[in-house]
This record gives sequence, C-alpha cells and structure tokens, in this order.
Amino acid sequence: MKCNLLCVVYLVCCIVSLAKGQDGLLSLADCVKQAIQNNPTLKREELNVERFELTHKQAKYDRLPSINGSVSHNISQGKTINPTTNQFIDNNNSSGGQSLSLDVPIFNGFYILHNIRMKSNALDAGKLEYEGAINDLKLDVIEAYVKVLTAQDMLKQTEGQLAVTTEQLHRNEILNNEGATNPGDFYDIKGQYSSDRNSVELTRQTLHNARVTLAELMNVPVQSVGELQSIDIPSNIAARDAESLFEQSMIALPQYKALDWRIKEMQTGVKVVKSELWPSLSLNGGMNSNYSKGEGAVFTQIKNNLSKGVGITLSVPIFNQFRNRTQVKLAQVSLNEAELNKEIFTNLLRTKTAQAVFDLDISQKNVINLRDQEASYAEAFRIATVHFESGNSNSVIYLTAKNKLDATRSQLIISQYEWLMQKYVNDYYVGSLDL
Repeated sequence: MKCNLLCVVYLVCCIVSLAKGQDGLLSLADCVKQAIQNNPTLKREELNVERFELTHKQAKYDRLPSINGSVSHNISQGKTINPTTNQFIDNNNSSGGQSLSLDVPIFNGFYILHNIRMKSNALDAGKLEYEGAINDLKLDVIEAYVKVLTAQDMLKQTEGQLAVTTEQLHRNEILNNEGATNPGDFYDIKGQYSSDRNSVELTRQTLHNARVTLAELMNVPVQSVGELQSIDIPSNIAARDAESLFEQSMIALPQYKALDWRIKEMQTGVKVVKSELWPSLSLNGGMNSNYSKGEGAVFTQIKNNLSKGVGITLSVPIFNQFRNRTQVKLAQVSLNEAELNKEIFTNLLRTKTAQAVFDLDISQKNVINLRDQEASYAEAFRIATVHFESGNSNSVIYLTAKNKLDATRSQLIISQYEWLMQKYVNDYYVGSLDL
C-alpha cells in the first residue's frame, strides 16, 4: 500500500514537471487554434456563411402571406371632399383612414420553390468554401510556423559558426601578437569573424520577419508569440504518386466540392429567372375605413365606415423591354462561368498535386544527399583544423573547409524543413491536416 502511494506521488510529480517544462511553449496545434479563432479574414468568410443562411431562411419565408396595415391623418383647407360623406365641403377639415391588406401567392411560375433550392445550394457551397478557408489558413500557419523553426535553427547554426570563428580569432590574435603566425592568416580569420557576425544579424532579422508573419495570421501582437515547440523531422515520408494525390484531392478538398454546389446554384438560378416569364396568380384581401371631423365619434365612424373585400389577381407578362429574356441569358452565362470555374480549378489542382509530389521527392533526395555531404565536410574540416592549428596549413584552406561545412549545414537545416513542409502540403491535398 505504501509502495502504491509512493508511485502515485511520483507520477503526479512527473506530470507537474512535464507541465512546467511545456509552460510558455506554443505548439503548432495552439497556433492553428488561435488563428482559427482570431483571424479576421476567416471571420469574414464566416460572415458569408451567415449571409447565405439568412437568405436561405428568407427564401423559405417567401411562402408566407404578406400582411400590411396603414393609418393616415390629413388636415385640409378650402374646398375638399369629405371622405366619409363623399360630399364637397368648403371649410377646414381633418380626416383619416385605416387599411389592412393581405396578399397570398398562389402561383408564380414556381419562383419560390426554385429560389429556395438556389439559396440552399448557395448555403451548402458557402459552408464548404468556409471549410476550405480553414484548411488554407491551417496551411498558412504551418508554413509560417515552420519558417520560424527554420530561422531559429539557422540562428543557432550561425551563432555556432560565430563561436568557432571567435575561438579561432582569439587563438590567432595571441599568435599574431607573438609573431608566431602569418599576419595574412590572422586577418583572414578576422574578416571571417565579421562575416559570421553579419550572418547572425541577418538570421535574427529573418527570424523576426517569420514571427511577424505568424503573429499576423494569429491576429496577435508579435510580442505575445513566445517560444515554439520543435517538430521532429521524420526519418522517412511515404510519397504518393501524382495521379493518386490528384484523385484524393478532388474527394477531400472542400473548395472542389463547393464548385459542384455553385453549379447547382446557377442551374436553379436559371429556373428562377425563367419563372418570371410565367403568369402569376395571387389571392388578396383587405379592410378599409375612414373618419372625418364633425361626423361623430372617431371609433364609431371607423366601425360604420368599415369595408371588406377579397379578390384574385392574375398578372401576365406581355412586354417589358425584353428584360426577362435578358435575365435568362445572363443566368445562363453565370452557369457557364461556374462550369468553367470548376474546369479551371480541376486543371490547376492537377498541376499543383503533381508539383507537390515532385517537390516532396526532390526535398527527400536533397536531405539524404546533404546529410552525407555534411558528414564528409565535417571530417574534412576536422582535418583542416588540425593542420591549420599545427602550422602545416594556411587560413585559405582552413576557411574553405569551414565555409563548405557551414554552408552544407545551413542548406541541410533549410532542406529538412522544406521536406517537412512538403509533407504537410501533401497532407493538405488528401484532407489529413488534423492538428
């Protein structure tokens, strides 16, 4: 029992220690979550969905009858007609009227039905486009996050280069003061020291710019973007063939599926405008009353002068400057445009997925080659350092070996993160950006 209690206490301490170790670190998932919550561009896309929902509801409400009421009060001077007696009067008068009207659509060429369907298709398309905007934002945040990590590792790399050069500069400075080394070697090292310092400062600037981009996507001050959790570079990434990635992207990408709903929206849009060519039939009714000064109590007049009526209105479009015909043709143009948009997007998607597969393959090969190159140049630099420090070589050979190694390590850092980024791009096209 005592042993079990000690185990529990130890486990709690480990959890607390782990939590403290992660304190202040932002993970990729944290950044994506904040961006989805705060990004104003995404919020604007969300407003579009809300707009589609409201127009869809209104299309349904159009099936309801419309009821309108009005109240009026008039003051007149001179010769006028008394509205209650319908007789001429020649004095100051005040009068008023009230009305209540009802209009019920019976038939309007199926306009309401087609309009509901059109707005429903627009709503479905809008929701998918919003999902696509979320995925695009995720990919943008991932790219910004990876660039920050790249710049951070590059800063460590350049600072390490500077530390090696600084140590070598101190050594050669002592030897130069004692006259035990070639002055040209000393000034070569000193020049390399200045170059390495510039590299550090330029890398700091790159890191700052990357953090600004990430903060902008998250819609937070750059100062609030703390340290980021590192992402492990995988040892191997399974690649897909271009055709497979293209076919999966057509199934997975919400933006692509939204295009089908946009086509359906335009198809029903043609039916909506064609309904204007049909006659329309509506049921209408109303109640009216009035009152006038000097004809008795107002409410008594309203009651006595009340009239009611009901009727049917048939409206037949005969000629309206070919406006309806033009609207039908414009709707057909919109449909053709929607179909072309899908064709264009399909072609673009085929190109981008093929490029994504190619870039992933090239990035992987670059990383493998650079890892081998780093190992070779590291050994060459070790040998050059030994010969240089023993006086059997010069600064040109030493700095050449050092710069080759530094350049290879920098390229390796960049290529590894590019490889990782290409992995995320491929995941994006198959809809597996689950963070």
